[in-house]
Formats: sequence, structure tokens, C-alpha cells
Amino acid sequence: MTVPMTAAELYRHGLQLLLEKNIPAWVDLWDEGGVLEFPFAPQGWPERLEGRQAVADYMRHYPDHVDVHDFPDVKIHQTTAPETIVVEMRGVGRLVETDSPFDMTYIAVVTVKNGRITSYRDYWNPLAVQQPGADFAGENR
Repeated sequence: MTVPMTAAELYRHGLQLLLEKNIPAWVDLWDEGGVLEFPFAPQGWPERLEGRQAVADYMRHYPDHVDVHDFPDVKIHQTTAPETIVVEMRGVGRLVETDSPFDMTYIAVVTVKNGRITSYRDYWNPLAVQQPGADFAGENR
């Protein structure tokens, strides 16, 4: 019998999958009814994705737009609810279309139940998309 990963372990595993550009495996970490929210999404960008398939559709072309090289400075904070973590991190790499640098800071609140992500609130910096050449989500919007 295997012991399910903690929320922090599952999150770190997910970051490694993103670095490997293995989006299908990253999506497999999600619960069928998982919800991905972007509370600071600019107008015209998705604010809420409901269900694993919606997350898969959103992330499918991510590696075509952003080539993430590293997630330095990952800090995972445990909350009083063992299944919920707060993550502070930075993603660095390059924007594929323009070959310009990508450097984004994030704060995320993630809940994992039964070994799957059920809730992910991504507080990314919407000001970054207002910079020239920062269209890193492409057709995902």
C-alpha cells in the first residue's frame, strides 16, 4: 500500500513535471472536479476553470508559449488544514514567440484531497502581461 503524497510533495512533483514540459502528467495530478482560479486575472483572461478537462484545455499549449527553466525560491507554507498549502515562488525562463526573458512571481493557495489537486488559486501578477511581448498564454485566454 502506498502512502499518498502530502500537498507539499505533490506540488513539488507538479513543478518538476512542468519543467519537463509533461503537461498530461501535470493534469493527471488534478481531481476530476478540481477548480483552478485566477483571482487577479485581467479582463479577457479566464478567472475560473472547473474540472480536470478545463485545466487540461487551458494548459495544453503552455510549453509552446513559455519555456520554463527553473522555479527558484519556492517556499511552501503549511496551513492549519493539512490538505492546504500556501506557495510563494518564482518561475523563470523565456517566452517562446519573442525569445524574451520570462520571470514571474506567484502566490498560490492549493488544496489536495485523496492525492489530487481539488483547488488551486493562482495569484499571479497581471501587470506582467501588460509588458511588451508578454503574451505568454496565447490561445489559452
